[in-house]
Amino acid sequence: MKRIIPFIIILILIASCKSYNKEQTINNDTENSLVQSDTVSISSDESDYEIIIIEPGFNGWLNSTARPRGFYSQQYLETRNFLLVQAWNQRNLQPMRYDPNLYELRIDYDQRTDYGYEINYKLYNYFIYFQLKYKQKLTSFNPRI
Repeated sequence: MKRIIPFIIILILIASCKSYNKEQTINNDTENSLVQSDTVSISSDESDYEIIIIEPGFNGWLNSTARPRGFYSQQYLETRNFLLVQAWNQRNLQPMRYDPNLYELRIDYDQRTDYGYEINYKLYNYFIYFQLKYKQKLTSFNPRI
């Protein structure tokens, strides 16, 4: 009897164990599913502006690596974004010198417009992410996290 009780307990434990590791599948059948999973839409309640970033890995990097919201002042972000946008647009205009696949679109950023904190924060962090991922240096400032 003493040998049966531990055996019954082991059977109960084995029977009650259930694997919760279901295989997760990613549907890559269509380009639309890829674009939706890699798209970050940046909009602000403070303004009527929106930025859409389609960059694999950016959203995860923003949530895990970037400095938290509130770390930088809005004025700091606006100043840096203005300089980074200027450098980006200069490279966009020179496709023979800079990879046109990296600088596909011109960025329309007006320093006199208040885009709000959220848009400036995500745009700045996108520039940091871009420079680190593609080993680019847009300005004399080193991209730092």
